[in-house]
Amino acid sequence: MNEVAPIMEVAQIQNIPAVMNTLKVLTTGLLAFLLAFALTPLWTHILYRYKIGIKIKSADVNGEKLTFVSKLHASKAGTPTMGGVIVWVTVLILAFSSEYLLPLIAEWTDTNFLARLDFLRRSQTWLPLFVLVTAGILGLFDDWMSVRGKGTNKGGGMRFALRFWWLIGIASAGAWWFYSKLGWDELHVPALGDFTIGWWYIPLFLFIILFSAISSNETDGLDGLNGGVLLLAFGSFSLIAYFQNSMDLAAFCAAVAGALLAFLWFNIYPARFFMGDTGAMALGTTLGVVAMLTNSALVLFLIVFIYVLESGSAAIQLLSKRFLHRKVFLAAPLHHHFEAKGWPEPKVVMRAWIFTAITALLGVIIGIIGMGE
Repeated sequence: MNEVAPIMEVAQIQNIPAVMNTLKVLTTGLLAFLLAFALTPLWTHILYRYKIGIKIKSADVNGEKLTFVSKLHASKAGTPTMGGVIVWVTVLILAFSSEYLLPLIAEWTDTNFLARLDFLRRSQTWLPLFVLVTAGILGLFDDWMSVRGKGTNKGGGMRFALRFWWLIGIASAGAWWFYSKLGWDELHVPALGDFTIGWWYIPLFLFIILFSAISSNETDGLDGLNGGVLLLAFGSFSLIAYFQNSMDLAAFCAAVAGALLAFLWFNIYPARFFMGDTGAMALGTTLGVVAMLTNSALVLFLIVFIYVLESGSAAIQLLSKRFLHRKVFLAAPLHHHFEAKGWPEPKVVMRAWIFTAITALLGVIIGIIGMGE
């Protein structure tokens, strides 16, 4: 027994770095959940007090009437929006607290572990944090204009084209940073390896960001739907970053996932508030950046395969109506089609979560197995 003890102690000492990294990621996610949960009552009080509620849209981006969707969701009118602020504000506070506040607390309390929770690093988390906050502020303005009936869009808010060009600007800045400053020009194909694609990396980056941002907005149509999908997606990329030994990025993704978990507590059916563009746009854009940072662009499409289905159904419906003058789906995006078939909203949402959990698990497995190839 005495001979075994020293061996166990040595093994424990050798595993300390891995244990500390794991605790850093898990603790960051937990702190984000607790902080977001604490901030939510304050933010919801503001939303309800100033009546920052949604208006049910009566027309799509082409000006055509949305009779089915409008009637089905008429009872949601007036429900507060801008709930996504909780997520990106929480991550922002936690990022700078881990950099400046927690080290001071660690020094005062002689707790070295707190000093190790810092995840604000130029090489891993500066860009996704910048994109998260920038796109969040952009979405916040759009939500505010929609609520107040102001802006370039009929009924309030920014026109889709204007939001599209804003996203192009954000994505272009990110693409330039990756390609020119970081020198990234490779696409990783799991099990096959890395392929140098040169300047094609720039349009690839743009496509990934636009896909994730627009698809996130498309999917944000039912109580808890997009929140659950994003929670699973950021949790998946936290695992991928962890196995790539990118611990700061893993902690960042865990922080987003933790904040989303708190948000989802209040967003499940019937939702107390909605995510809004300030959440859907910001989180979708950031998800694309994280996918590029982990060189997992192709894995992204599997992890959030539901985004492919949602955006694909909307595109097919639009093209079919324009050129064939008929509908392929009862309503689009796809979640509205299932509602039109008579599925209750919670059933659509929970089955979407289960579907995403399976595709995310497959994505993580393929991403990790194919990492060294």
